[in-house]
Amino acid sequence: MATSLLNLEEDLTCSICLCPFDGPVSLACGHSFCQQCLEAAWRNVDPVSCPHCRTLYTVRPELKRNTVLSAVVDTIRSASDAIMPPSESVREVPMAKPKPKPEPKPVLCDTCMVAKAESTCMTCAASFCSEHVRPHRDNPVYRAHRLVEPPLADLQHRLCAEHAKLLEFYCVQHERSMCSGCLQEQHRGCAFCPVEEQRGKTESEMRDKLGTLDCKIEKNQLVISQMREQQAKLKDIAAVRKRALEAEYQQLRDLLQRDESEAMKALEKDLETGQTKLSTLMKKFSQNIEKMNGTKDEIHRLLTQSDSMDFLQASVDMPSVVAFDPYAPRINLDSKAVIAYHACVVSLKEQISKILSQPVENRLSLLKPESEKADTDQAGAGTPPTVLPNPRERGFGPNEAFSPPRDPGAAKKKPRERKDNKGEKKDSRGEQKDNRGQKKDSQGHKEHRERREERANRFPTAGMTSSFSSMDRIPDLTKSVPDPADMRTFVKRNDLLKYGTILMFDQRTAHRRVALSENNTKASVSDEPSPYPEIPARFTVCSQVLCSKGFTQGRHYWEVKMSSNNFCGIGLAYGSMDRKGPCSRLGRNAQSWCVEWFNVKLSAWHRSEETVLSNPNPSRVGVLLDCDEGSATFYSVSDRAYPFHTFVFHFSEPVYPAFWIFSSGSSINLCKLTN
Repeated sequence: MATSLLNLEEDLTCSICLCPFDGPVSLACGHSFCQQCLEAAWRNVDPVSCPHCRTLYTVRPELKRNTVLSAVVDTIRSASDAIMPPSESVREVPMAKPKPKPEPKPVLCDTCMVAKAESTCMTCAASFCSEHVRPHRDNPVYRAHRLVEPPLADLQHRLCAEHAKLLEFYCVQHERSMCSGCLQEQHRGCAFCPVEEQRGKTESEMRDKLGTLDCKIEKNQLVISQMREQQAKLKDIAAVRKRALEAEYQQLRDLLQRDESEAMKALEKDLETGQTKLSTLMKKFSQNIEKMNGTKDEIHRLLTQSDSMDFLQASVDMPSVVAFDPYAPRINLDSKAVIAYHACVVSLKEQISKILSQPVENRLSLLKPESEKADTDQAGAGTPPTVLPNPRERGFGPNEAFSPPRDPGAAKKKPRERKDNKGEKKDSRGEQKDNRGQKKDSQGHKEHRERREERANRFPTAGMTSSFSSMDRIPDLTKSVPDPADMRTFVKRNDLLKYGTILMFDQRTAHRRVALSENNTKASVSDEPSPYPEIPARFTVCSQVLCSKGFTQGRHYWEVKMSSNNFCGIGLAYGSMDRKGPCSRLGRNAQSWCVEWFNVKLSAWHRSEETVLSNPNPSRVGVLLDCDEGSATFYSVSDRAYPFHTFVFHFSEPVYPAFWIFSSGSSINLCKLTN
């Protein structure tokens, strides 16, 4: 029973941390993860999605503990502890009371071997009691002998094993104690000093080390206290930003709710108008029926008369309503207001869905107004790209709408100039210019700037992180990553294609979830495991694959096209890299290097050390491997190649291109390099 449960251990592993579940939680799509791993993957991400199947959740689901799965994991842990060998299991031993330290044995006199020694003669290498030490004190012959009190119990350890003499010197070259005999034989010519002098030097060095350690400890404690203060400040800033975000979202909900209420009122008004019209017509037609029924009754009465003369003299006139042909009017609720409300809400829903489907750092570019879009296009012509502030810093109020994106080429057209009645130049946008063609700051621009400054003063969180150093600032996910076309540093792609090489995935290394196709140039993640044979070269923990070609010298370049740059990695690895253990993930060992996209975060990994990079969101990545210089550079490739990270290392064995893909349905293609 325990062995069968242990076979399930692979299926009860979190696909994020690759460890057995710890506090497992389950999503609506059916996949389970450790609660801490899932919360870390969802940090600063909205909307969230399942890291396994990429199912999108517009509303962040409430994470509840999967009690059944947790019980199974606990059972497996108990079973593994039960079958563990006794030598590996931890035995609980009751703590015994510490035994008192035995008192040191007294040093006896080396002459009488009965009395307790009073001192030790370092020249005679013997200990004496008060009676037998008297000749050393009274007889001038022993005046040169050195007495030590109290007597030494370890005197034999202070004697040279070869010459039976006192170890009174220290060889600096060999770093060991020696006697006078050793000084004349083995250590002749070596630098030496007395043992006590060397002890003084060593003590001085140790005290210097203590001072250095104390200084470092004090600095570490100071840094820890500073970081604790920063933690408190970060909590305050997070609370302020949280309140600001909640207020903005609440205002957005209020706007939508108010617009919905107005739309419902327009619909109710159309319904009331239609029902009133139908009620009026129904009342009119009912009156017509009453008139025609009266005429029918009079005709029936005349038909019952028996006197023919009276019958012929009588006449019946048809009511005028007979000439009216009744009709049922076609009344609908498609008034202009209702149609406009419906069309607007559908368009707004599509626009919001389009914006929310993008990563957070790319959403702001879809909401830029026309004026800022024109500024961005002009910046691309020769000025450095500007980082976009958040909407509150741009001066947009909670009730102001963003202009829809327009044609990028329109901003590059030079506005046509004209003159007003005063002879001042204006362009086609109505902006005034001076005689030199420079824009004048009109009253409208001044009012807009003053209104923006007033709003910025009401929203103080924009400058709250200014007191922190650059390494302590909170990353602003609202800032857009500059487009690669705006970057100044680039390499001509043709210069890299000179080193182009043809690569193919090695099926022997592919994880069973990695499906290879298109002549082993495309790798994708599949929910159905592939029937690969079990061999030592195959990855069994992470969904990774290596290429079949390795490199030891020269320059080599290849390009990779990604269907999605979420939860994937591109890197290099030695052929000796671990394939089975927990450290078999790229960059989590000393035998591999990789750049990895985890949600919207891009990081460089090596030896389990992470370096967070600026994410250019490339769809095609180029890698230039320079074996002679010992470097690997990663490029974001479009019409040009823009480097975004470089590894520098020395090769000790052949290095292979390596890849990691996680999300179901994601794929990586090895590109055919053409000019």
